Amino acid sequence: MASRSGRFSVDPAVKERLNKWDSKYAPLSEKQAESYMALMDQCAERPMPAELLPDDPSPFDRHGVVLASGDEASASSAEAQGVAMLDEPLQKLALDGQKMETAQQFLSWFADVEAAMRQDEESEFRAYLSELRRYGDHCDAILSDIGATMSELERLREQYCHVNTQTGALHSACEQLLEDQTRLVETVSSISDKLVYFDDFESIYHKLHSPMLSVMSETFMPILTRLDECITYLSSRPQFQESSVYLARFNQCQAYALSLIKQHTINTLRDATKQVMPAPATLATLSTEDMFGSFFGKFRTCAPRIKLLMEQVEENSGSREDYRALLHDCQQCYFNFRLALLQPSLTQAMHHLVSKHTSDRAALVRAGGTFMVRLCQDEYQLYLRFFSQPCPGLDEFLETLSSILYDVLRPCFIKLNHLETLADLCIVLKVELLEDYVAQKPTELAAFGVVAEQMLEDVQQRLVYRAQSFMQSDIQQYAPGPGDLAYPEKLRASKSSEVATGEAVSPTSSSSRSFGSPSTPMKAVDQLLPAADQQAMWYPTLRRTLVCLAKLYRCINKGIFESLSQEALAMCVLSLGNASVEIRKRTDILNGLLFLIKHMLILREQIAPFDVNFAVKEQGLDFSHFKDAAVSLFHHRGRLFALNYQNALLEFVMKSSPSLTENYLDSRKDVDNRLKSSCEQFVSAVSTKLTGPVRDFLDQSQRFLDLTSKEGSKIKLKQQPFAGPGKVHEAVMANFKVLETKMPEVLHLMSLYLANRELECILFKPVKEGVVSTYRRLSAIVSAHYSAEEQAIIACPSTEQISALIVMP
Repeated sequence: MASRSGRFSVDPAVKERLNKWDSKYAPLSEKQAESYMALMDQCAERPMPAELLPDDPSPFDRHGVVLASGDEASASSAEAQGVAMLDEPLQKLALDGQKMETAQQFLSWFADVEAAMRQDEESEFRAYLSELRRYGDHCDAILSDIGATMSELERLREQYCHVNTQTGALHSACEQLLEDQTRLVETVSSISDKLVYFDDFESIYHKLHSPMLSVMSETFMPILTRLDECITYLSSRPQFQESSVYLARFNQCQAYALSLIKQHTINTLRDATKQVMPAPATLATLSTEDMFGSFFGKFRTCAPRIKLLMEQVEENSGSREDYRALLHDCQQCYFNFRLALLQPSLTQAMHHLVSKHTSDRAALVRAGGTFMVRLCQDEYQLYLRFFSQPCPGLDEFLETLSSILYDVLRPCFIKLNHLETLADLCIVLKVELLEDYVAQKPTELAAFGVVAEQMLEDVQQRLVYRAQSFMQSDIQQYAPGPGDLAYPEKLRASKSSEVATGEAVSPTSSSSRSFGSPSTPMKAVDQLLPAADQQAMWYPTLRRTLVCLAKLYRCINKGIFESLSQEALAMCVLSLGNASVEIRKRTDILNGLLFLIKHMLILREQIAPFDVNFAVKEQGLDFSHFKDAAVSLFHHRGRLFALNYQNALLEFVMKSSPSLTENYLDSRKDVDNRLKSSCEQFVSAVSTKLTGPVRDFLDQSQRFLDLTSKEGSKIKLKQQPFAGPGKVHEAVMANFKVLETKMPEVLHLMSLYLANRELECILFKPVKEGVVSTYRRLSAIVSAHYSAEEQAIIACPSTEQISALIVMP
């Protein structure tokens, strides 16, 4: 047992660690400890494995002890199970004839058996252990080989790193060499590129000074372009060595090349001018069309040769002063040659037009202006054949040519006195030339437009001056003759002629056919006013005023026209008023008033279409306080030298200073006011004429009634000699005779002067109301101061009867 227990003995240290584990690190609960003890009890006696049980019964017990024969019977039943459990290896154990007599022998034998059994049990493990050791040795050999291999690989890695480092250094050195090479090549190329501008000087210099070089050759323009490039390059790099020297040389070459261009241009233009320049002796014999056609034809043929050079010059003129100077010189040369060529011929052509149109100045201006328009357009197009862009010198050149027309025509303008001719000239200049030509092509004809505007201003100034003179001499200072004041005889004669011809025209309604609406555009002067036979019935100052305004309306500025129209209307109204007074003296008041009403209506209707303001603001100085200040100074002359604010001289200066006044003059309102006043006077005069007897009675009665009411008298009206029923009846009957005889005369005069049914009705209505009002007053007095029998004697008509009696036929 000791040997068996020694076989399974445990190292005390291990057992101690196990106990510490059980007690400290993994203590068991009570239930777990009981389960562990139960398992230990079950495992204390383990059965013999089945493979170890012997096939035949053995005389040994399960512990290997030989049983005595005497005991076999008794022990057979007890050890039957133990014998059955002996296995074959146990049966193979032999004592080799040894006999165990002592326990020591048995223990020795048992130890051997136990060692054999242990060896048999551990043989498999030993074999596995040996195999493991063999594998371990093999693995050690492999690890050794791996270590050797890793050593070789490490050596190879170090060698590779060394080689890689050397290769990288070589690559970097190569790249550096390539970069250096590239940089050197670029440096060489850059130096070569820069030296090209220096090296080109010799070739450019020899080419420019070659006797075979021509400005029109194909090599000249590239040379000029290369010169520009070299100069631009060297100008932007003054830090280069000798750049200033070569820049000066290139500038000299460029100046020489530009001088060749300028000389070529001058020679070409001079030759073209000489070829077409007419001789002074033959200048008058050549036709204008042939002469100017040759002027343009020859220059057109030589234009392309100069245009190529000028394009190059214009292209560089924006940034180079020398090119700008050359372009300006060439343009001035062109203008000088063209002016020298055209000026004599153009002056001759203008004088020819003046001699051709001596009687018709409007045709002269029209022909001269049209000729200059064509000439300016042709010159503008010819200039663009030589140069690409217009310049200020072109406008100056064309304005110089146009000034020839102005210089020739201006003496003709300042001598004109006729308003109609001056107005026609304004229309031609303003409409036909400026609006129809200049406004359509403002770029080509801008210079001509300036001259045309100047001519128009001169003509307008002359027209205004002549209009003012005309208004003063022919309107304000007009002295009417007997025929001008022959009213209503002139109207009766005109009426008779109209009846004879079957044409009845309303003189006062002619404006509806002359002007139309205010928005109607003004046409020719003869369309602005009625026909001449209608104007013949007008007073001369009215006709002249309207004709003058009609001519001025389209010819001068609106502000100037407003001022002149206000002045003309004021003179016309004053002249018509004076004529009305003369007609009153010659005939009666009705003719004078109807004359004034007729002409005021015509004047108002004829000025209505003018889209202007006839009001003018006048400013003046008011010296009304000067007299009072002078009187005050005289009375306070003792304070002339007073040294205070009451100084008389100081008060005089402050009080006598004039004040600025503004006065608005509106001629249209003046015409309306004068017309209204004339109509009121006419209504009053007609009413007085138609109710004379009754009105006399009413005036006397009113004076009597006012006197009695003031004095408180009891005297009755009918007791007065003038107010008896018989006398009143006589006044009523006399007034009936006046109405019967005078009413047709008044209506005839109204029809004769106004010749417009609508106007007659408008003017007759207040007349009728005045007559009816007079009879209404009569009826009121009769009803208030007379009895029924007396009223029957008086037989005063009612207002209804008077209204029925006073009607227009």
